[in-house]
Amino acid sequence: MRSLFLALVFVTASLMSGVSSAQTELQWWHSMSGALGDRVNEIANGFNASQKEYKVVPVFKGSYPESMTAAIAAFRAGNAPHILQVFEVGTATMMYAGKAIKPVYQMMKEAGEPFNPKDYHPAVAGYYTDSKGNMLSMPFNSSTPVFYVNKDAFKKAGLDPEKAPRTWKEFAITAGKLKASGQACVYTTGWPSWVHIENFSAWHNLPIGTKENGIGGMDTEFTINSPAHVTHISMLADFAKNGWFTYAGRKNEAEAKFFSGECAMLTSSSGAQANIKKNAKFDFSVNFLPYNDTLVNAPQNSIIGGATLWVMSGKKPAEYKGVSKFFTYLSRTEVQSKWHQETGYVPITNAAYDATRKAGFYEKNPGTDIANRQLGNKPPTANSKGLRFGNFVQGREVIEEELEAVFAGTKDAKTALDTAVKRGNEILRRFQAANKGN
Repeated sequence: MRSLFLALVFVTASLMSGVSSAQTELQWWHSMSGALGDRVNEIANGFNASQKEYKVVPVFKGSYPESMTAAIAAFRAGNAPHILQVFEVGTATMMYAGKAIKPVYQMMKEAGEPFNPKDYHPAVAGYYTDSKGNMLSMPFNSSTPVFYVNKDAFKKAGLDPEKAPRTWKEFAITAGKLKASGQACVYTTGWPSWVHIENFSAWHNLPIGTKENGIGGMDTEFTINSPAHVTHISMLADFAKNGWFTYAGRKNEAEAKFFSGECAMLTSSSGAQANIKKNAKFDFSVNFLPYNDTLVNAPQNSIIGGATLWVMSGKKPAEYKGVSKFFTYLSRTEVQSKWHQETGYVPITNAAYDATRKAGFYEKNPGTDIANRQLGNKPPTANSKGLRFGNFVQGREVIEEELEAVFAGTKDAKTALDTAVKRGNEILRRFQAANKGN
């Protein structure tokens, strides 16, 4: 009996020990696929191995709009994830989400975790900061569009592979020579609105909208039908007619056309470098975006894209403690340096950039500092420090629809951009009405 009693005590103690040592699971919904998804899993595994209290579980939820929609539905059902990756155009929507989110600055303070916004890249931190200087979400995969060139294709066309076109005039000459060399797809672009409307505007110091691109207030209106915008989109339409521009889709579909060797030139996210390096069988370069040299203020600076990590509300204090510790881990210099160097995303902390530079990474890997240099090409202006439009997920879809009509030849650029402004402003007014008083 005594031995049976001791056995029961031992089993009970073991069970109690298992309960007390059970890890707190933290759900992280994201939109990173391919090589980027592998990097996300590595970060989560690294954090999980660094301590025993918490376990971050990354879950791929589809594209950015799909994951955002899924999270909204999950929040309404009472089972939202702890962490949600939201692309930059969803920033205003999340800022006005009220009780649905837990502001990062508040969570970090309550958890007693060190957190200083000045430690982060100013072009990144400013995008996700409220008017009082409080960071509402955690910067993660910040990017900017860059210009990729297939150097092998340039050689075949008799072009200097070390000299990517700097202006759109030079680009047209280069495109003609690539086409003449037999290149079936000369140029394509990922994220057309982000590259050719939003960043075209910032790169040329043109407003995307009034009220400092919406940062100064919800009563903003789009201004993307200016003569400069119309000229640029008309140029792309002409490129399409000449066989120099191949439309690939609204997201990053164009990147596969580039790294497969089908297209010789690409504008897309700096964060595409991980997949390009993994898949391309040719030598390529990363360069500044081309600019229109007839516009006196160009080039100015590009603006960020990518995504940030928002914390959802309704969780237990112990869970927020775990999320805070994970964000501290995520911001470590060695973690951020590795993420930046392996993916092409901008180093979100100043320390990560300094460490990468001092290690000689940029000298050994030409082009990997292009995104950082382009973002800081000149001090940001009211036109080039970013944007904050309500319901811009839908607003960007409207712009994409109108651009598709231009590229398909069913609308001229002026008509399409006038329509995009009209439809986009209707979306802004609905958002303003829904958030009146917030």
